[in-house]
Amino acid sequence: SIAGLKGKKVAIAAGTSGDMLLRLALRKAGMAMTDLDIVQMDPSTIVAAFASKQVDAAGIWYPFVGIIQKSVPDLMELAKNDDFYPQTTFPSVFIARNDLVEGNPDLVRNVVRAIKDAQDFRAANQDKAIEITSKLLGIPADQLKTEAGYGRFMTSAELIKLTKDGTVNGWFSTMNDLFKTFGKLETSLDPKDYYLGDQYISA
Repeated sequence: SIAGLKGKKVAIAAGTSGDMLLRLALRKAGMAMTDLDIVQMDPSTIVAAFASKQVDAAGIWYPFVGIIQKSVPDLMELAKNDDFYPQTTFPSVFIARNDLVEGNPDLVRNVVRAIKDAQDFRAANQDKAIEITSKLLGIPADQLKTEAGYGRFMTSAELIKLTKDGTVNGWFSTMNDLFKTFGKLETSLDPKDYYLGDQYISA
């Protein structure tokens, strides 16, 4: 259990989703990072350290968890993204410069439409999406299929609903707060100032 990590050596890559997930799990268990012996490492070093039993636990993500499982098949996952969904998740995002958004709204709208079309295709045709991505990136399809098994792939309609009810803004607010905890941000920005939810809905 998370409580069982007290005083244990735990590896993290600082500021990553693995770090954030660990903090969320600790908060849920009424604990803090100070209850652990935290060791900061890059992800590949975490894999080696865990496999060689140099650390007791790690805040890490897929595909690295899958790599570790090959050496430590009986490892236990103490917390995962789904434990905190829908209140919290770690969304992938597309970004654009402010001047582009303001100066070329037609281009932005067309790109957002393409993104929504791609989301819907992926949600309805995951195997085909994996095949296409495998060829595009030169990555084995089996590896992508394993990773895809740990993702949550929404349709555009689902994301529109979660945008309208404020859930998506809540995800960003949680991440802002976590980055403040890391010392990466001094103040939190209102997601309304940078998430173009209205444009996503209307595109």
